[in-house]
Amino acid sequence: MSAGPFTLVLSGGGLKGLAHVGVLKALEERGRRPAVIVGSSMGSMIAGAWATGMPLDEMEQRSLAVRRRDVFRVAHVDMAIRRLHAPALYRREPLDALLESIVGDRTFSDLVAPLLVNTVDLLTGQQVTWGLPGRRSARVADAIFASCALPGVFPPREIDGHYYVDGAVIENLPVRVAATAGTGDIIAVNVAATSAPRSLEETEGFAATYIRGLEIVMQTQIEGLLRDWSGPTLTLIEPRVAHVGMFSFDQTRELIDEGYRATAEALDLADRPAA
Repeated sequence: MSAGPFTLVLSGGGLKGLAHVGVLKALEERGRRPAVIVGSSMGSMIAGAWATGMPLDEMEQRSLAVRRRDVFRVAHVDMAIRRLHAPALYRREPLDALLESIVGDRTFSDLVAPLLVNTVDLLTGQQVTWGLPGRRSARVADAIFASCALPGVFPPREIDGHYYVDGAVIENLPVRVAATAGTGDIIAVNVAATSAPRSLEETEGFAATYIRGLEIVMQTQIEGLLRDWSGPTLTLIEPRVAHVGMFSFDQTRELIDEGYRATAEALDLADRPAA
């Protein structure tokens, strides 16, 4: 890992993405500031907060304070009336309010650091990266909502007449975006690993089964992508968070600490003089 400019990539992984706060703390302590930050799903939310200039102490405290009701409220009315035509299991309003409190009404041009947000156009199947030239006038909150909108979990987000969903559908660890639109080497942080088995209770019910299936698909996708990697020098950091559920709200302290530990270890190892 060179000491020059680099692009930081933050994967999705539900609440496991709060480990990215620890990642940013470890980088900041070592004076390593990404030239560009790329995020998918929860990674885009943490990246967006950072790109507004939010201090990491504040980011950490906000992460520790977030509760299930701040993100997930079942769309009872839609599901009762529209049934299988309901747009998603959860309502959009809590997530909208959370994003408004984090990034406000900013567009990408209003940010203090370059941010790229990974989404997919639901109708065309095209991967769409917000923050690139020609896609900087959108509200950052809308792009991040779209990037968090796992199909069936949150409703798609309309932006300029198109409907967008989570970029994890195509690339949960958007290193290809970083390779084409980033700067320098790549540090990629993957929190979507699925090596830890789940108990039967953890996969009980439609939502839990669906989310577990998504975890497996996302990790398999990442492994295939990295196996054939031929882009810029890439340092992969994988915090040990596989045992944490995607929607677990009671392990935030552990997640942040593990993100810090894994990143500090990787950076210290890279900076160690060759024998």
